[in-house]
Amino acid sequence: MTQRDYAEGAIRRCGADDTADMLAIINAAAEAYRGIIPADRWHEPYMSSDEFASELANGVTFSGCETRDRLIGVMGVQRCHNVDLIRHAYVLPEWQGQGIGARLLGHLCQNAERPILIGTWAAAGWAIRFYEQHGFARVGDDDIAPLLRTYWTVPERQIATSVVLASPPLAGAAAEQLIAAATATTFPE
Repeated sequence: MTQRDYAEGAIRRCGADDTADMLAIINAAAEAYRGIIPADRWHEPYMSSDEFASELANGVTFSGCETRDRLIGVMGVQRCHNVDLIRHAYVLPEWQGQGIGARLLGHLCQNAERPILIGTWAAAGWAIRFYEQHGFARVGDDDIAPLLRTYWTVPERQIATSVVLASPPLAGAAAEQLIAAATATTFPE
């Protein structure tokens, strides 16, 4: 059997026992950013165990694709105000291009009741294309920074080098309306 024969692994919620495997997947797949994103935003490891613990403490929950009792891809979701954020979407390099990311994204989006936003590096064209192929649309340049400041906690340097994609697409004044609603109301997280 080939690796592709095993690509139909189970999607499941990840737990504390998966921490080491999730970090290994994130850091292995994030190698694709080395030399692509601004050098001052790259660090080794790309995600430390402390950063990962902070993400979990801030409400990011992960689902993973497992095959042959091995976790091969992870993707997180975080409820934030009036949207859901897709966070930390990574597949082991040797498993990329086999539909794992698409299955994880579909799993996290299948019962969405709120708009979904994704932030990624502007230089990561492959990631942007992936999300666009799965129904997400880039928001307008003028809306990127306000959305990132409202829904994420990232430094200004990262804001300047990132894009945001949305599903459903945010056209016209939709981003401004979303932000106004988020800052005016308290939402259950």
